[in-house]
Amino acid sequence: MNGTLHVTGTSDTNQAADLAERLLAGDKAAVARVISWAENADARFAALLARVYGRVGHGWRTGVTGPPGAGKSTLVNEVTKSLRARSRTVGILAVDPSSPFSGGALLGDRIRMEERTLDKGVYIRSMASRGSHGGLSRATVDACDVIDAAGYDEVIVETVGVGQAEYDIVSAADTVLVVLCPGAGDGVQAMKAGVLEVADVLAVNKAEMPGADRMLVDLEEAMHIRQAGRSKWITPVVACSAKSGDGIEDVVAAIERHREHLKNSGLAAVRREKRLEQVHRVLNERLGEHLWGRGGYGERARALLDSGRSPYDVVEELFAALLAQAARGRNGAT
Repeated sequence: MNGTLHVTGTSDTNQAADLAERLLAGDKAAVARVISWAENADARFAALLARVYGRVGHGWRTGVTGPPGAGKSTLVNEVTKSLRARSRTVGILAVDPSSPFSGGALLGDRIRMEERTLDKGVYIRSMASRGSHGGLSRATVDACDVIDAAGYDEVIVETVGVGQAEYDIVSAADTVLVVLCPGAGDGVQAMKAGVLEVADVLAVNKAEMPGADRMLVDLEEAMHIRQAGRSKWITPVVACSAKSGDGIEDVVAAIERHREHLKNSGLAAVRREKRLEQVHRVLNERLGEHLWGRGGYGERARALLDSGRSPYDVVEELFAALLAQAARGRNGAT
């Protein structure tokens, strides 16, 4: 994990217990505090998550991604409005590009969702991507767990939408909604970038614009060709206009159908694989940081490179040294 870890003590344990209790009661201030712990890689977060983890898994996680200008935030606002009309509570994580100076979020999606901020059944948090590949920070998955444990029925993660398709969203969401719009070449770019591979639902926003009908047909054909014989779920392509509200119910209905599909085809197994990916990713981060820092592998790599060795030669030597160290540890244990 990145950041300076806080060393836990008795007072920290008491604080974590109090925060966990408030979190489980749905206290928004507690939700905000715990997410901040996750963002800052505070060691107290892991202990607190262990206290509340039994409540994680109730909320449905929908990832919303797509290119800039597709209208993701407006669409999320309208989808949230629809879900609230069904008396569902909603937690929204808006992952914004990180400031290169402060590391903080630049856009602040709360401005675009001001109407929702007054709703007691909605929690909105802007988070910085912090340079994570795919636009999702490690803390985003942790934040989803926090909102889930707080009892929210729906967790919506809106990603940055900058650069290539944001595959990291797949590891955080049960349903991935990809938002495109006509007139910007989004359909062609989506096919080239492979974003269709991660879409469980495709929404063509701004459907009143010229070219929307052609885009719908092209995307439907593309999805049927890509998924024929490979998946029982054929990704629906839904036309909508977040600005006018037209088609929003169709988008929500498509998400609901995907939810039922997963529940009927083994949701527990799908979520277990995502958790396995999370463990793998975090373990790699922790191991890499330990070896590179306290383990001294960073200095050894620098010395080997300075001696004229190629990067792959350096990797092979360090890997051999790591295996030898592990073998000595096993022999010492026996």
